[in-house]
Amino acid sequence: MKLIFQTLLFLGFNCALFGQHAIGHYQVTFQDPDRGNRDIQTEIYYPATTAGDNTPAASGQFPVIVFGHGFVMAWDAYENLWTEFVPRGYIMVFPRTEGNAFSTDHQEFGWDLQFLVTELQNEGMNSSSPINGVVHPNTALMGHSMGGGASFLAADSLCTNGNTNLKTLVGLAPAESTTNGVSSILSAREVTVPSVILSGSSDGVTPPTDHHIPMYDSLASDCKTFVSITGGAHCYFANSNFNCDFGEATSSSGISISRADQHSVTFDFVNNWLDYTLKDDCAAFQAFQDSVQMSPRITSNQSCITNPTSSISEANGVLTSSVSGLSYQWYLDGSVISGANSISYTPSTAGDYTVEVTFADGCPTTSAPYTFTPSSSGIQENQHKLSFYPNPTKGLIQIGETLEKVKIYNAQGMHITTIYNSNQLDFSDYPAGIYLILVEDMYYKVIKE
Repeated sequence: MKLIFQTLLFLGFNCALFGQHAIGHYQVTFQDPDRGNRDIQTEIYYPATTAGDNTPAASGQFPVIVFGHGFVMAWDAYENLWTEFVPRGYIMVFPRTEGNAFSTDHQEFGWDLQFLVTELQNEGMNSSSPINGVVHPNTALMGHSMGGGASFLAADSLCTNGNTNLKTLVGLAPAESTTNGVSSILSAREVTVPSVILSGSSDGVTPPTDHHIPMYDSLASDCKTFVSITGGAHCYFANSNFNCDFGEATSSSGISISRADQHSVTFDFVNNWLDYTLKDDCAAFQAFQDSVQMSPRITSNQSCITNPTSSISEANGVLTSSVSGLSYQWYLDGSVISGANSISYTPSTAGDYTVEVTFADGCPTTSAPYTFTPSSSGIQENQHKLSFYPNPTKGLIQIGETLEKVKIYNAQGMHITTIYNSNQLDFSDYPAGIYLILVEDMYYKVIKE
């Protein structure tokens, strides 16, 4: 049942999870009118029909990853990331601003990242853009080192202002940003989207105890995960880069894995996390959790409110889910019950009933079976004390005797109305379907044609 639901959701992206796309690329300079038309030179990599510059985009809808580069590092140090994520059906966006070591402004860089989260949606509606018509609203903020810290600054503003595109924040060895009075650690207190921080245990450039861990602790996300790669480095989240590698050579010690190994660990976690948060792939979240709990290459910390599993209770022949969600689907002996999509369901057939509850993240949980028998609930067919005719009916039903009180319910167990001191029921204004009549704790089934 879960697999069917997840597949239907995922088809909306029109791309298979492990399908490989060619990589298209173009450069564009955006202008932010709220900052005096500040120029934001940007590199964009996207799923394409053929590799190259300005080639046609592949067919589909592709979520966006807005990425912030590290201190005195250029976007091209992260080719390892775009060659991993873009073929899997993501658009990657790299602002080239704030690359000057002598005048870096972390707040401006955070505003650049924030601006691009919204601007990429506009770019997707630009008829002259290579990505016209293929930009999905779901967006991730991701960054490394300085760019990781700036991503926290951007996420702070977006969450505070109620932006609905931002679905997750991913920090790769994020650096605490303190220039111009800002702080990534303080900004984390306003970040409510699901978040992941990856850290190298041997990072001496941004020591985890001073940078990554305080950011994780401050996050206000309902689901947040801290992954420490054993023996991992600061610069190994990117390709080899002279500036970063030189800084690490003078500050880090105890690095015990290769750059390729650190890339492998990173992709093991981030691929599943992005597929879950940006593509609504619930199976990917379980794979992510499996890695968190069992990977021998990391240590971790996590605070994550998971979706509850319902139990079923019965009262007066009505079955009810113990938890609330966005939607419901009831099953009888493993088969879908058509139209049974409310928190309660009134059965008329013996068997094992389950309810699947779907939550805000698009993921369902399914209850344990509840065995129902009509005799135990008091539901009786009309061969017992009372007669209702005609049944089925097109409108008016005659009752064999005048009744003081009659309650009418629909097939989902919702109370419709109560009739007093009558020997007839008028269903003329009711839609076709099955209805249950309650008289003195005994149910009778009637059908409106």
